[in-house]
Amino acid sequence: MRDEQSKRRAERDAELEREVRKERPFSLSEAIGRLAGPGSMKGESPVTRTRQAEAMIGDCLQSCLGSGCGSLRIVMLRHVVGSEVLLSNLDRPLVVLAGYVQRVLGSEYQLKELVRETDFEWGRVYGERPYFDRDGCSPHPDDPYTVESVRGTLSHLIEKLSETIGTR
Repeated sequence: MRDEQSKRRAERDAELEREVRKERPFSLSEAIGRLAGPGSMKGESPVTRTRQAEAMIGDCLQSCLGSGCGSLRIVMLRHVVGSEVLLSNLDRPLVVLAGYVQRVLGSEYQLKELVRETDFEWGRVYGERPYFDRDGCSPHPDDPYTVESVRGTLSHLIEKLSETIGTR
């Protein structure tokens, strides 16, 4: 008796589903939903937590650094996204970014390395020879990324991050 009721219910559900589908236009998202099966998207984002954290960091860098710091943004994103610290703190990506910026600002060596990588990235993107900082020499007047300019940019970024993190 119970099997018969279950069978009738399944038939009614299938008939209702056919009727609903008949009235709905077909789309790519509809096809993906059908392939995934019922209940596959309940409560979970289709975007991984890692990708969500990366996107949040990328958005923050974009809004805080602006368009003039494209190469710096690329290099910083590469460093933070590839870090073990982010993978163990996916729920707090901006805190991870702030920690990275503080570490760089706290180490002259790390700051110079970041500037060197950023200069290299700038040269690669624009197809030009990068202007690397040299100890004891003044920076090239056309160099978009000097140790001092990046230090200032990162100091400004850490202030904005502190405000943002404090409001969350």
